[in-house]
Amino acid sequence: MPDRGGGPTGPRIRVGRPSRRVRTLLMTLGVLAVLGMAFTMFAGFWTDWLWYRSVNYSSVFTTTLWTKVGLFFVFGLLMALAVGLNIWLAHRLRPPLSAMSMEQQSLDRYRMGIAPYKKWLLFGITALVGLIAGASASGQWRTWLMWVNGVSFGQKDPQFHLDVSFYAFDLPWYRFLLGFGFAATILSLIAAALTHYLYGGLRVTSPGARATAAATGHLSVLLGVFVALKAVAYWLDRYGLAVKSSDFKATDNWTGLRYVDANAYLPAKTILFCIAVICALLFFATLWRRTWQLPVIGFGLMVLSAILIGGLYPAIVQKFQVQPNEQAKEAPYVEKNLKATREAYGIDGTQVTEYSGTSNTEDKTRLRDDVDATASIRIMDPNIASPTFQQLQQMRKYYAFPDNLDVDRYSVNGEDQDTVIGLRELNLAGVDKQNWINNHFRYTHGYGVVAAKGTTADSEGRPSFTESNLPSQGVLGQYQQRIYYGEKTTTYSIVGGPQKEIDYSDDSGEKTTSYTGKSGVNLSNPVNRAAYAVAFGEPQILYSGAIGEGSRILYNRTPKERVEAVAPWLTIDGDAYPAVVGDRIQWIVDAYTTTNGYPYASRTTLGDTTADSLTATNDNRAVVAQQNQVNYIRNSVKATVDAYTGEVKLYQWDTEDPVLKTWMKAFPGTVEKKSAISTDLMAHLRYPQDLFKVQRELLTRYHVKDATTFLSGSEVWQVPDDPTNKSGDAVPPYYLSMRMPDQAAQAFSLTTTFTPNGRDNLSAFMAVDSEAGTPDYGKIRVLKLPTSTTVDGPKQVQSQFNSEQDIAESIRLLRGGDSEVEYGNLLTVPLDGGLLYVEPVYVRGGGLKYPLLRKVLVTYGGVTAFEDTLDEALNKVFGAEGTTPTPPDEGGTTTPPASGDATVQEALKDAQEAFTAGQEALKKPDWDAYAKAQKDLEAALQRAAKAQAEADKAGTGGSGGNKAGSSPSPSASPGAGSAPSGKPSSSPTPGASPSG
Repeated sequence: MPDRGGGPTGPRIRVGRPSRRVRTLLMTLGVLAVLGMAFTMFAGFWTDWLWYRSVNYSSVFTTTLWTKVGLFFVFGLLMALAVGLNIWLAHRLRPPLSAMSMEQQSLDRYRMGIAPYKKWLLFGITALVGLIAGASASGQWRTWLMWVNGVSFGQKDPQFHLDVSFYAFDLPWYRFLLGFGFAATILSLIAAALTHYLYGGLRVTSPGARATAAATGHLSVLLGVFVALKAVAYWLDRYGLAVKSSDFKATDNWTGLRYVDANAYLPAKTILFCIAVICALLFFATLWRRTWQLPVIGFGLMVLSAILIGGLYPAIVQKFQVQPNEQAKEAPYVEKNLKATREAYGIDGTQVTEYSGTSNTEDKTRLRDDVDATASIRIMDPNIASPTFQQLQQMRKYYAFPDNLDVDRYSVNGEDQDTVIGLRELNLAGVDKQNWINNHFRYTHGYGVVAAKGTTADSEGRPSFTESNLPSQGVLGQYQQRIYYGEKTTTYSIVGGPQKEIDYSDDSGEKTTSYTGKSGVNLSNPVNRAAYAVAFGEPQILYSGAIGEGSRILYNRTPKERVEAVAPWLTIDGDAYPAVVGDRIQWIVDAYTTTNGYPYASRTTLGDTTADSLTATNDNRAVVAQQNQVNYIRNSVKATVDAYTGEVKLYQWDTEDPVLKTWMKAFPGTVEKKSAISTDLMAHLRYPQDLFKVQRELLTRYHVKDATTFLSGSEVWQVPDDPTNKSGDAVPPYYLSMRMPDQAAQAFSLTTTFTPNGRDNLSAFMAVDSEAGTPDYGKIRVLKLPTSTTVDGPKQVQSQFNSEQDIAESIRLLRGGDSEVEYGNLLTVPLDGGLLYVEPVYVRGGGLKYPLLRKVLVTYGGVTAFEDTLDEALNKVFGAEGTTPTPPDEGGTTTPPASGDATVQEALKDAQEAFTAGQEALKKPDWDAYAKAQKDLEAALQRAAKAQAEADKAGTGGSGGNKAGSSPSPSASPGAGSAPSGKPSSSPTPGASPSG
């Protein structure tokens, strides 16, 4: 019989070879293909390196790269050695002669076929498994860095008394090592068994023993290693119970040990560990006994024990011990879960206060003045006002505002003022002539900030702009207005070279500029140009004459992209917001450190928890890690991105967070100390929305501290659906400057409401102090309403608004023609034991493409008002002195109150005539006549306002205060005084430029 090492070779058959020219051509093509693939791989690597170097975070790139490379080679080599060694050993232990059987004669052909290629086959198999294992291991770079750099939490779990860092940093790495060990053992076992079978060490149909002694010993050792790893898995499973998720009490995110875990699964895992160790020793003993009888029996007992002890016994304990007396059995473990969950999500300091929900003050007029002291009620909804900003302040079609504006606060005349703010960002879709030069060289940036008061509107229902026009002018002073980095800037631009950029346009024509910042990557180097041409799939970059000395390419331009890139270990908040800080526009980005390994803390899925009625219609407002399950979260980092230079800075915000400290050890020098935050920047930092939404979702159940109440489910709340639309999604939280009952003064806050589970009445009101830099920042206050009485919730209040006959009739009139009514944010303000609800109502009328504030809904203590202004509505609700507007006319508007001064009436008459003239000019259209009419209208309104003020001062008449815009205005249908899109705007704002 032939030797197992090979066999005779057959006669050689000569085959016609291709000509030298063909061979040369094929070789050249092959070399070019290899070089092309190599350069493509190099281009991706090189452009990444250049980008990280340009933002001064090259250490992030190198640390991540070398960690991945190290894990790839170490674990790839280990896997290759394990599999290769066992194949070599199985071949070495092959029997010298094979049995006389049909099975072995059939295998002889395969043995002879692979004999000349044995070394290459061994190399190929080991290289393949090594590459796969290395690629898989390189993806664990975060796990490795957290394990090797992990710092202590200073807290121990209540079951095993181990530091939380063991579960957050150590256990995930041990799990990976265990999984790698299982994979290496199984692959080695399969490879060894196949090799033994091929060379006769294992036999299926041949007479005699089914396995040689050598094969038996070899495979037994591998099986012993597998069972030993299983023993380690059983031991780690004991600790894994502290971070195990399970369904419990109608929640699928419960984490930690319960009674059955501590009293059945835990001892079962310990017993199974001991059985697995004994079973592994029996497998190792086959090296001397050369029989599988005892190991097989032991393995069978281990499997049977796993079924009985690990499965059946816990089910019996649950059925006959826990269920008959669940509350008493589970209470101690529920208390551990309550404590850990509240600590892990930062809600352990939540202040829950009983709140009656009804006012005890009989004379409601005294409360009118308290409203202004309690809250700066924002009637300019940032989620509705964007089209209005777009129409009045877009100026050019290649500018655009985000769908949802932001709320910030700015100091005006020494007083903080809630402000709705948006940036005029670049919108390439509005460029008339689309081509490569226009899209990437000429139209490169947005221009200017537009801001408006949050608490007022002008006489036409438009925003009261505090920063407007192009270039922007207003209360924000002098700052760099060019916006090269923004939420809507998603394409690359090449700047700073011979091609001039369009800066902005005014009456004298287009202004051009050339970027002078140091951002981006220099394209003067031909290697860089070639790399970007390949990486971006844009061959023009390589040869375009528009690129020359000083040209720089800008990309990764959204704030979230930049922060994610320089800090890939952070989870980014869904809403980056702009602020004018000093003389720069800075994007402020909130970032979180998270872990999924906090013992006993229940888990949440960020993408689900942070969804609301805004994220349903705007993908930019969603958390990046949609399916990221966590059970610990901290707003540990505040990041900024300069809108002009793109400079990214990371600031340590939570100085006690052990997860952040771990990452700061892994990436030293990337995060600046909290003390580096300037005073100007601190004034614009706020409590992040996504963290607040995670916390409010947890507080629907974890506001209780008593295990009995938690188990009964009687105090479960829910976040109500947004009553202002029909999306069916949760109401978003709202920023608002307000004062909670225990606060001495107003503070910039983030607020929300709760309703009982399955009902619409109000159960609680929640606010968190968002005033950064103050001692109370981050303090969560919850006003808990009594369960014995019912207080209307948001949905009921909205229903009350819609069902009241007078209001319903007014809404019907506002919807006259093709007008649309849009409800703004329904704000809730605690006031004197009761709850004040305020909701602005907007109208898009006729040919108008943007909403205007037309009415304000207010309700308190069962009294509802639907008036033109906030002050009028508050006066009516609280019975304060002031004029009462006449009922709406058929056009859906309210006639201004009569003035006792004839000058006011005369001015109003002139204003009405000017308005009518403007409408007639629009119909023709005659733009010169229209412009003259608008000037006359503005002059008449200013004259009327001045006369009204003098009349009030003289005591001859006039209306009460009017926060939402009290200037007299002519009676007009919704949308009056506004031109269709693309026509000159009729805004009387001084200096306003025509749109688009």
